[in-house]
Amino acid sequence: MDKHKSQYPVIDLFAGPGGLGEGFAELRTDDSTSVFRSIASVEEEKFAYQTLLLRHFYRSFRREDVPDSYYDYLASRISKEELVSGNIEHWKEAERAVLQISLGTEKHNEVKKLIEQRLRGRNRWVLVGGPPCQAYSLVGRSRRKGDPKFEDDDLHFLYEEYLQLIIDHRPPVFVMENVKGLLSTRVKNESVIDKIVEDLSSPQKAVRRNGKGLEYKLYSLSHPGEIKGDVDPKFFVVRAEDYGVPQARHRMFILGIRSDIKIRPQILEKKEPPAVGQIIGNMPRIRSGVSRQKDSGRLWREIIASANSSAWFPSRNEKNRLIKKVIRLAVQEIKVSDLQTSSKTYRPPSVMSRWYYDGHLGDLISHEARTHMESDLHRYLFVSSYGAAFKTSPKLADFPRELLPAHKNVQAGCQGKMFSDRFRVQVKSEVSRTVTSHISKDGHYFIHYDPAQCRSLSVREAARLQTFPDNYFFEGPRTAQYHQVGNAVPPYLAVQIAEIVKEVLDRMPED
Repeated sequence: MDKHKSQYPVIDLFAGPGGLGEGFAELRTDDSTSVFRSIASVEEEKFAYQTLLLRHFYRSFRREDVPDSYYDYLASRISKEELVSGNIEHWKEAERAVLQISLGTEKHNEVKKLIEQRLRGRNRWVLVGGPPCQAYSLVGRSRRKGDPKFEDDDLHFLYEEYLQLIIDHRPPVFVMENVKGLLSTRVKNESVIDKIVEDLSSPQKAVRRNGKGLEYKLYSLSHPGEIKGDVDPKFFVVRAEDYGVPQARHRMFILGIRSDIKIRPQILEKKEPPAVGQIIGNMPRIRSGVSRQKDSGRLWREIIASANSSAWFPSRNEKNRLIKKVIRLAVQEIKVSDLQTSSKTYRPPSVMSRWYYDGHLGDLISHEARTHMESDLHRYLFVSSYGAAFKTSPKLADFPRELLPAHKNVQAGCQGKMFSDRFRVQVKSEVSRTVTSHISKDGHYFIHYDPAQCRSLSVREAARLQTFPDNYFFEGPRTAQYHQVGNAVPPYLAVQIAEIVKEVLDRMPED
């Protein structure tokens, strides 16, 4: 039998850079054949689309047959044009599967027809992804008719379009993911999550308001049993660190199963996560650059070493002696000749190496440090040294006065009223804090634990904490790469979700 016919199709909407789809693609049988095959990944944003396209190209080959030109492209030894020209048929296959489309009423018929063509009558498949969280804040269209702001806003159409696609194609299973904050959102004193559950349970009624029609049973991935009636929001929260992901990432997932399918799904099985140091600890040590000055390793070391004589250097008290010791050891450890702002030396992590490591890769990709201002370098040095000394990230109230940023709300932060953790170190012995799209703006929330590197995380380090394999390449400028990484679903969590979906589809009758 053709392998493509035996694989379960996946339709991935609002796919981003492909974290959820990557997890489904990585679920394999004993003979290493993928259980699922993405037949349509839809994403509007330019660089995320390009990332998806390249990854689908990679997955169009068997693992052992991925051409050297793919790795040459990742290492910038050849251009995109050269990669494509040498593998034109595989690239066309990827282009057929990845669609840069803005979902909405104007494109509805085009997307509907395309999905029908790709499914070819298959009745066992899965729809994954969910509209951006802003779309859900506009539920209840009938209550806002006549409101010009509502009528001009495309987001409510996006939400209804998502429901309409479910109606059109009647997926036997869907997986919807969104931010945890959505669970506490209220509009006109109505719980948004209650409205979402009502709409997903009866999408036809929600869109057309003309009777029940198509219905779904909704399930949590972390708590057993069907979810109906009044909703306890915590049931939908999946804590990624409870399932082996080295990151405290809490997101909402809803698993829907069409009501005519009498199958109750399993839930995720808990497993211990590795710590930050286990995942990124053996990556090459690199230093941050110095912004607003002519950067050099010597200048950078002089700035770091000047902490010893700076006014902010911790005063003589028992608590700060440990911080002093860490800082002095870090300065002594720095050798200008050994530290560059980027490195391609490639080694697998100390744990989960089968998940991350690709022996054909040769060069480590996207491991380049940002540049930081001199004042921020001292803040990063203090924060990382504090983390090494006390195994926690300091609050603004713990900062020496001389290191406090000149922001109008800094005093409120020191009092714990707002932004008290404006600078946050990722503690080596713990899972990381949530990697968010904010990492694209600055590195203050994502400071490396090693004071001798004094920098924020590289794109590759953030991608590892998000459990992207090392051969996963993010297209676009570095800011866009960070943004894609921060917005994604961790693939290692997604592959476990795929296992639950597979079990449901396996138990379905053919007709």
